[in-house]
Amino acid sequence: MILMNRVAVLALLFLSGSEGFQPVQHPVHVPSINKKSKQAVEFAKFSDVTQSNIPSSSSSLLASSSSNEQGDESGLDLGAVAKYAIALVTQVSLFYGFFSLLDAGVAATGFQPYFWMNFGLFYVMSLRSRIFNPLSNKRPDPATLEAAGVEKRNMPSWTPPGVIFPIMWILIIGPLRAASTAMVYDVTNSYAAPAIMAFALHLSIGDVWNTINNVEQRYGASVTGVACVWLSKANAAFQYSLVSPMAGQLMSLPLIWLTVASALITATWRLNPSSETGKVDPLYPVASSKASTEFAWFQQ
Repeated sequence: MILMNRVAVLALLFLSGSEGFQPVQHPVHVPSINKKSKQAVEFAKFSDVTQSNIPSSSSSLLASSSSNEQGDESGLDLGAVAKYAIALVTQVSLFYGFFSLLDAGVAATGFQPYFWMNFGLFYVMSLRSRIFNPLSNKRPDPATLEAAGVEKRNMPSWTPPGVIFPIMWILIIGPLRAASTAMVYDVTNSYAAPAIMAFALHLSIGDVWNTINNVEQRYGASVTGVACVWLSKANAAFQYSLVSPMAGQLMSLPLIWLTVASALITATWRLNPSSETGKVDPLYPVASSKASTEFAWFQQ
């Protein structure tokens, strides 16, 4: 009996103690997020998603657009090409106008020019044809270029001495041009004959090339230019041969020198890669801040 009473007392104590030790759940206060904060969070999440989904091609396009705005120095210089064409057409037109005036004067006076007169005329014309070209054809002064910080041109080891060039032009090429052209006039009796105009075209192309090579120092475009000079010379020699075989032979002799000059220009191009890219220049005028094509007639 006493044992049962003790068990009952222990049971009552257990029940009362279990109710007293129940954990009290205090409410947790969570700060409310206002409407603007929710919109900001959602916008941030949307921005992250959209940026991650932008294709790489779009990024490349934006980068290329930025580089184009800064200037691409590997593109074709359309402005220079246009000026070359204008200068070429201008010079050939002036040649034709000048020769037509001479023909008109001869026809009006009935005077027949002597061979030596035409020789002198065509000799001066072959050496000073650039007076009809609006571009700058002056050879740059090496001292001036060095003072301006322009890089010195590397030349092949087999480059002829500098004294050879004026000797060739003044004593050999000039007289050959003058004699052959005077012979053509003796047959055609016209300064503006098609054969002589082919020679005028050759001189005009040569003057444009002088600007590209000597003034602007575009090594790649110079290779293309000297090829045009060679072809125009061959065409002039062919046209002369149709009028006078001897005149054609005399006019073709300078092709030997032009062949050597073409090889020299090509070798020089290969020896002078760009200091920025380490590659040789393209065979066309490149848009660059280092070279600018200007009309000398309009410079003050």
